[in-house]
Amino acid sequence: MDYIDLFLIHWPVSSKSGIHEYPIKKKDFLPMDFKSVWAAMEECQKLGLTKSIGVSNFSCKKLADVLATAQIPPAVNQVEVNPCWQQRKLRDFCKRNGVFVVGYSPLGSIGTFYGTNRVMESQVLKEIAKAKGKTVAQVALRWGCEQGIGVVVKIYNKERMKQNLEIFDWSLSDDDCRKISKIPQSRACLGKDYTSHYGPYKTIEELWDEEL
Repeated sequence: MDYIDLFLIHWPVSSKSGIHEYPIKKKDFLPMDFKSVWAAMEECQKLGLTKSIGVSNFSCKKLADVLATAQIPPAVNQVEVNPCWQQRKLRDFCKRNGVFVVGYSPLGSIGTFYGTNRVMESQVLKEIAKAKGKTVAQVALRWGCEQGIGVVVKIYNKERMKQNLEIFDWSLSDDDCRKISKIPQSRACLGKDYTSHYGPYKTIEELWDEEL
């Protein structure tokens, strides 16, 4: 490829140079030099290697650290967002700073190593879906779109792909949104693999800057 559309820093962590493995060994974690790393990302965009640059799994604080020195602000912060982890504080921060939020795991990412069935098994979403003659997935995806975020759905079933696209000719009511806003919140992707007593983030609380 001559270029890519979007280049992201996947996690706000670094490891010793020359080592490329996952999971990263606990002793190989290093603090990320946000200023230098982001400057390198900006250079990639200036060279035309990528149309846009962004981050993923960044808290408000870590995103603020990047914005403090950025000449080109991140176009995107790709994070876990769904009706069971709505990220209101982070979404408000991104909106104020012109960073578009893209939500991975909009359906909970069932079947992955960090996945949860709380979205697809939510009684609130099931009741709304039944009343509207829609699927739970359609309600969850419609909610994301109405929140002004991008949604990334991993699916291989052709019929479900078709259903996932059928969310643009109807909307959620104010009452639906109120019910969804009251769903108990918790993060599914904790990022424990990126914590280390040798590294900069010894606990998940430090990794997420208490945004749990």
